[in-house]
Amino acid sequence: MATEHFVIVGGGQAAVQAIQTLRQNKFDGRITLVGEENYLPYQRPPLSKKYLTGNLERDRLFLRPLTFYEKNCVSVELGIRAKQLDPDLRHLTLDDGRTLHYDRMLLATGSRVRRLGVPGADLLGIHYVRTMVDADAILSSMETGSRLVVVGAGYIGLEVAAISALRGLEVTILEAVDRVMARVVCPEVSQFYLDYHARANVEIRCNTVVSRFIGGERVKAVEISDGQRFPCDLVIVGIGVVPEVGLAAEAGIACKNGILVDEFARTEDYKILAAGDCTNHPSRLLGKHVRLESVQNAIDQAKTASITHLGMLEPYAVTPWFWSDQYDLKLQIAGLSEGYEQVVIRGTPSKVPFAVFYLRSGQLLAVNAINSPKDFLIGKKLISAKTPVHAELLADEKIDLTSLIDN
Repeated sequence: MATEHFVIVGGGQAAVQAIQTLRQNKFDGRITLVGEENYLPYQRPPLSKKYLTGNLERDRLFLRPLTFYEKNCVSVELGIRAKQLDPDLRHLTLDDGRTLHYDRMLLATGSRVRRLGVPGADLLGIHYVRTMVDADAILSSMETGSRLVVVGAGYIGLEVAAISALRGLEVTILEAVDRVMARVVCPEVSQFYLDYHARANVEIRCNTVVSRFIGGERVKAVEISDGQRFPCDLVIVGIGVVPEVGLAAEAGIACKNGILVDEFARTEDYKILAAGDCTNHPSRLLGKHVRLESVQNAIDQAKTASITHLGMLEPYAVTPWFWSDQYDLKLQIAGLSEGYEQVVIRGTPSKVPFAVFYLRSGQLLAVNAINSPKDFLIGKKLISAKTPVHAELLADEKIDLTSLIDN
C-alpha cells in the first residue's frame, strides 16, 4: 500500500478521524487533506456555545495541532477549494489549477448554512454560525444592551440566544413553526425550554415568519409576515444546514439529501467514500436512509470509511447521539424519535433533572435527558440493544434503570 494516495476533501471532524484511524491501522500510503478554510480542522459545536462567551481561546478549538499532521505524514492543503472531480480518471482538480490523482477518496465536505432568502438578507449585521470567522464576527458585535434578533429556534438559535442573554443582550427569537426544537423533541420538552428562556428574559415568538430585513447598509429591524417590526442591532440566523454535495453531484455520484452511501460508507463508485454531515446512509434504527448532523456521526462514519479502505468491512450501525448546552442545562439525545407513538416522562418536566423516552410498540427509539447523564447512557444502551421496555418501568423513579439492561 506504500504507493497508494488517499485524498480527503474537507477539513472537519471526519477528516481528522479518518487520518487517525488509517494510521492506527498501519496504512502507510500518502494522505492529502484538502480544506477550503484557512485553518487546520477545528471543532464546530463550541462556536454556538462556549466560544461565544469569550472565555474559550481559539487555540482550544483545533482538533489536533500541526504536529499531528506532520507526525502522520499528511500533506495539508488549506485555503484550497476542490473544484472538479473526475471519477473515471480518479483526478481531483483544485481551484489553484493543480490536479491530484487519488487511489481512494474520502468526501468529508460537511454542510453549509441554509440562507434566508428574503429582501435585505445581504445587509451588514446579519450573521450565520458555521465557521470560526462567523463566530468571531458575532463575538465582536456582542455588546451589553444590544438588541439581538435570532431567526430560528433550533439548537443553534437557542444556544446563541442563551449565551447572548447571559452577556446582557436583549434577545428576541423568531421561529416559523409552532414550537422550539420541533424537529428533535416532543412538545413537553419544547415547553420546558420555552419557559426556561422566558425566565432569562428571552422573548420567543413561534408561528412567526420573517418577510424582510430593514436597514440602509446595516440591518435596523426585522419585519415579519403581519407587518410587525422588531428593531435590532444585529441578527443571527440559524435555520438549519444543507449537505455540501456539489462536488459529488457534478461528478455524477448519486445524491439525495446528501451523498448516498452504503453501510460501509461507500458511494456508488467504490473508490470514493463519504462520511459526516454530507452523507445519507442506511439507518439500522429506522430501516431507511437518513442524514445526520452530529459530531458522533462524523467520527464513527469516518472510522467505518477508513476501515473499509483497509479491506475490513464493518457496517456502520452506531446509535446516534447529540447534545445542546443552554444556560446551565445540558440536553443529551440518543436515538431518533421519528415515528414514536408514546412519550414517557421520568421525573417532572418543570424541574431538572428529568428524561423523556420515546417508544413505538414497546421498543425504545430515543431519549432526551436534561441534566441527567445516567438516563442518557442507559437509554442509549437500551436503544442499541433493541431491548423491549415497559413504559411504566421507565416512568417509575424508584426503579434503577440499569436493571433493564441485559447483562
